[in-house]
Amino acid sequence: MSEPNITEVVKEKYGQAALQVGSGGRSCCDSITGNLYEDAQKVDLPETAVLASLGCGNPTALAQLNPGETVLDLGSGGGIDVLLSARRVGPTGKAYGLDMTDEMLALAEENKRKAGVSNVEFLKGEIENIPLPDNSVDVIISNCVINLSANKDRVLQEAFRVLKPGGRFAVSDVVTRGQMLPEIRKSVLLWVGCVAGALEENDYRSKLAAAGFEHIELEPTRIYRVADAREFLAAEGIDVDAIAPQVDGKFLSAFIRAEKPKLEQSCCGPTCCA
Repeated sequence: MSEPNITEVVKEKYGQAALQVGSGGRSCCDSITGNLYEDAQKVDLPETAVLASLGCGNPTALAQLNPGETVLDLGSGGGIDVLLSARRVGPTGKAYGLDMTDEMLALAEENKRKAGVSNVEFLKGEIENIPLPDNSVDVIISNCVINLSANKDRVLQEAFRVLKPGGRFAVSDVVTRGQMLPEIRKSVLLWVGCVAGALEENDYRSKLAAAGFEHIELEPTRIYRVADAREFLAAEGIDVDAIAPQVDGKFLSAFIRAEKPKLEQSCCGPTCCA
């Protein structure tokens, strides 16, 4: 599919998910999104923020966030990771959420109101074109969203641009080990379901390095077995038993860290300053 088509399908699917949660339903893809947040983290969060979580990890539990910092969540959905980040950076810090789906943004604004936080701002836009200035963010987080983009190189370039020198990239995402089967990648619904757009783990590292990042680390947080996805894959008309040996254990959630290089310090010693 072309990049605009993928974007529109993702937008429509996540808009429907927001409306479903807003009317009292649950989000999709529970085999990947379930049980990611501890009860202590969910205290004082609106229930709709928790139900609207469509992530594959918990970047706020793994990322280093300090009081006073500015955090940006790429693809913020119902806002759970933005609200959790806002707690950690405190009143002197700022947490931005970026999402392209009107329904999700409306849900996030309502969750912000219910949570009573003031250091949060939700922005409308695409993660391939972040509406923030260069060198303006200390930490970028994201939760199973970058894999949905058809232009991941552009996403990582934009993330690098808006990070301050020394800024941190700390995202949860789905990756693969080895090449993905064509039968899976061709399914749009699987793409939206956080699987078909996943990068191979070494490709992810290479793309981060090409964007300019250093100190790149990829830490698996959950390895998916065929049993986790059997119902989901079968519903797409895929013969699960036939592909099981090639799929089992090759999809994983991972926490991915990287840093934007610090600015070089100017020399002002006796050998280089007049």
